[in-house]
Amino acid sequence: MDELNNRDIDNKEENLSLDDERRIKVLSPGMLVFKRFIRNKLAIVGSIIIISMFLFCFLGGALMPYSQSEVFKNYEMMEKDYAAVTQNDALLYTVADGEKFDSIAQSRLILAINNNAPTFESGGKTYTLATEGEDFHVIGATTEVASGKGIKNKFTLTPVADFTPSADFTAKFDAAVLANENGFTTDDGNSFVIEKSKVAASVFQAKEIVMAAKNVFEGDRENDFEFCLAAQRALVAGNAQSFDVTGETFTLTKNEDNSASITDALGEEQLFVSRWVFKESETGTVYPDGFVAAVQDAINTGKESIELTNAEGEQQIFNIERAITHYKIRTERSTYKIMIYHEPSKAHWLGTDANGMDVMTRLMYGGRISLIIGFVVVLLETILGVILGGIAGYFGKWIDSLIMRIVDIFNCIPGYPIYIILGAVMDAEKVDPIKRIFYLMIALGILGWPGIARIVRAQILTLREQEFMTAAEATGISVNRRIFKHLVPNVIPQLIVIDTMSLGGIILTEATLSFLGLGVKYPLASWGSIINAVSNVFVMTNYLFVWIPAGLLILLTVLGFNFIGDGLRDAFDPKMKR
Repeated sequence: MDELNNRDIDNKEENLSLDDERRIKVLSPGMLVFKRFIRNKLAIVGSIIIISMFLFCFLGGALMPYSQSEVFKNYEMMEKDYAAVTQNDALLYTVADGEKFDSIAQSRLILAINNNAPTFESGGKTYTLATEGEDFHVIGATTEVASGKGIKNKFTLTPVADFTPSADFTAKFDAAVLANENGFTTDDGNSFVIEKSKVAASVFQAKEIVMAAKNVFEGDRENDFEFCLAAQRALVAGNAQSFDVTGETFTLTKNEDNSASITDALGEEQLFVSRWVFKESETGTVYPDGFVAAVQDAINTGKESIELTNAEGEQQIFNIERAITHYKIRTERSTYKIMIYHEPSKAHWLGTDANGMDVMTRLMYGGRISLIIGFVVVLLETILGVILGGIAGYFGKWIDSLIMRIVDIFNCIPGYPIYIILGAVMDAEKVDPIKRIFYLMIALGILGWPGIARIVRAQILTLREQEFMTAAEATGISVNRRIFKHLVPNVIPQLIVIDTMSLGGIILTEATLSFLGLGVKYPLASWGSIINAVSNVFVMTNYLFVWIPAGLLILLTVLGFNFIGDGLRDAFDPKMKR
């Protein structure tokens, strides 16, 4: 039975001759083009490249956890200005608690010093001036503490509300009046001045309220007026001595550079006196112990750095740099800074750029913009070129001449100068980056359609006299249908090839414009603008991961579109391959 079946099959095969149509597999024109296309290895490579680019840019950008404008920061040790040191040449004022000595009073003091005057007035007050050393002045003020009336040098005094006289105050006052003296001093060391007439008398307390000196006081008690005044007097008096303040004994040790260290009974430094002004770079900075003395010693001995123990118990190095009028103290501090040009890592596979943004993320988003610009511009060029080229090719005569002259005019327009002018105008008007992209696409499309119009016109000129067009005209269909339903579809294969190959050129043009700063603007990214960020040789040679990936993507994309264009050209017209 099996043998009979096999014989029947063999007979059927023998009955089909070689020229029998049943032996030929009929393929549609589209399938023929497709088969020719997939046989072209370069076309397949180009297709793989373009598909990969679309997946990288659109799918990758959607999966990426970062945005194209996200700036990354972290804490790093960075050398920063810590303090500035200047040698003081102006009088500094230490004012007692509860007292005021405004800028007007300070100006009057300077005049009194220059004129060697023992007193001066300001704001209705009379101040006394005592010069106790070079660039060291003590300013006193008189305050009324008691007043009264009487006759024949016998007065009854009434103290002011906030003054409590000592036990010997009245006796000392009476004795001074009888002796016709202008003042007296009580046993507790307070001095008083008397102003009297025949029937009235007033008592004023003479009080030291301001110390003016060019020395700078640094330490825990730098705002203690009595302590600073006693320390300054001790510094003027000698090289090493002790002095008492409010019952405590302090030791002053004078250095060779006229600075001094003041310590308490336990040997702890309470104050450091010098002519150097220290100004911290950041408000709230607390200097390490011994910082002021160590810096001054380093300046005097010419050292360029010092090492001290900071508040965390760690050794910290301070570098000293000489400026024109001062010294800068710099040290490494933990700083919250932008991650500029960070090397590739697990978090950032291609590192970060000059703005601290992830390079791979910007490549993805930049690829979107570059590809979208390419397709939109080609679409705009095709629409304009097909409409004008179709009209010119079908109607001919003066319409053809007019449109072709318009094409000639557009071909004579210099593209890049127009783009430069347009970019400058948009920069001056501070156009939004997204609107800028639309303007760029319109400009590229308007200046790029003449080439397509010429090709469409040339094809339609050869097609309009053929028999199918004569038949279409005989049926009475409209001109629009003749052009766009019968003629233009026959030009589509050529348009597909031209548009595919034009995509690479448009992407290159956009990249060039962005590289020149005329295209896509920050914070939006494009492959050209990413390369534009590499603006100097140092960055180009040291941070290859910033610009080489963008250059490779442009290269691969343009090659991919060119390979596809060549493959489509050969597939649509295989004779050209020969």
